[in-house]
Amino acid sequence: MATRRYAFGRADEATHPDSMRATLAEFASTLIFVFAGEGSGLALVKIYKDSAFSAGELIALALAHAFALFAAISASMHVSGGHVNPAVTFGALLGGRISVVRAIYYWIAQILGAIVASLLLRFVTNNMRPAGFHVSHGVGALHMLILEIVMTFGLMYTVYGTAIDPKRGSVSSIAPLAIGLIVGANILVGGPFDGACMNPALAFGPSLVGWRWHYHWIFWVGPFIGAALAALLYEYVVIPTEPPHQHHQPLAPEDY
Repeated sequence: MATRRYAFGRADEATHPDSMRATLAEFASTLIFVFAGEGSGLALVKIYKDSAFSAGELIALALAHAFALFAAISASMHVSGGHVNPAVTFGALLGGRISVVRAIYYWIAQILGAIVASLLLRFVTNNMRPAGFHVSHGVGALHMLILEIVMTFGLMYTVYGTAIDPKRGSVSSIAPLAIGLIVGANILVGGPFDGACMNPALAFGPSLVGWRWHYHWIFWVGPFIGAALAALLYEYVVIPTEPPHQHHQPLAPEDY
């Protein structure tokens, strides 16, 4: 990840080969993630053929999303940073880690990747309708909005700690695994209530193809707020803004 620098983007960035490669990587990785994540839900419906939501199904969904996200981030991290999520891109933008132009490219690629993945799922499953996300009976929209904020805060904080922080060191090698694990853990928490989205692209693609819009706004507003809070906290509180204190007397030039 780049150092903090707020910028709209250079004049040549919109057509630079690096931007094109990064955008393609975000498209492909989001497609991979949404296809496996949403597809696992359709597979469980096909297997069990009932609407009951068992503990086994919840674990299977959590593992499918965790594994798919781990693979998707690993495949694109060296090209685009492996965002695979418009909320993560928004957090990186607020933190000054990407330009506005690059963020817009990523958002378009992520949304298109999710739509294509959902269309592919509808085709290969012989027209099974993608389920998308919805608020369960017995819980309110405000509760689920806060749930999405908290879960995405945890996701974005993990992204910062393992993939963005300049002091992350060797922990960056496990960033895709750590990010996949926090998503899987959050699904175990929020799955029974609203599906545990944390990713507007993951919500939008299946909702569009399956035409299910029940409380859809929650799965945009919540993740964007959660990612923004985590990014600003980590960027301006956790990451030091002062140069570290010298603990040893520097050598004189002639001693180098």
